[in-house]
Amino acid sequence: MAVATGVLVFGGDWLGLELEHVALLGAALGGATGVVPDRQPWERAAGLLAGALLAWLGYALRAAWLPDTSAGRGVAAMLVVLACLLIAFLTSGRLPLWSFLIGAAAVVGAYEVAYTAAPPEFVETSPTALTTVLLAAAFGFLATVFLGNTIEEERDRERGRYASDDEPDAVRPEPEPDGETARGPFWERALR
Repeated sequence: MAVATGVLVFGGDWLGLELEHVALLGAALGGATGVVPDRQPWERAAGLLAGALLAWLGYALRAAWLPDTSAGRGVAAMLVVLACLLIAFLTSGRLPLWSFLIGAAAVVGAYEVAYTAAPPEFVETSPTALTTVLLAAAFGFLATVFLGNTIEEERDRERGRYASDDEPDAVRPEPEPDGETARGPFWERALR
């Protein structure tokens, strides 16, 4: 992940992209999404992307209709979080709520200062912020996505959930069945 972040900064500068301001933010949030051993990688990535797009739409809503006040910012933030929650609910938790929130946080972290400085320039400035933070998140995600299963196995060993091979009398727990019944209620799945 460190190499991916360095490549983002140096490569972005070389290509004339404005990545240096969002490289660490995007790579860290994408890396967190990749390394969490929860659901399939494509489901986590889809949640991150959807959350980022919803946050971008929240800025579009602020620029077009909402006043640039605390109330306007609060309404936009509330609508973005509700939209994330609704989509997580409609997908029965297949797209985890936490990945939506990470995607939304990536866009807010990358764009809030630029938006606050010049709200009328949303159309010109927001695509750059959105694409650069998503590019950085993609690098972080790809750098860590293959570690998720390894980390899960290490945590299981640390917790003592699996007996080691040198303990012949130890009983290994039964694996959980696959499918919806193993995942539990929606709210429990969505908040994991």
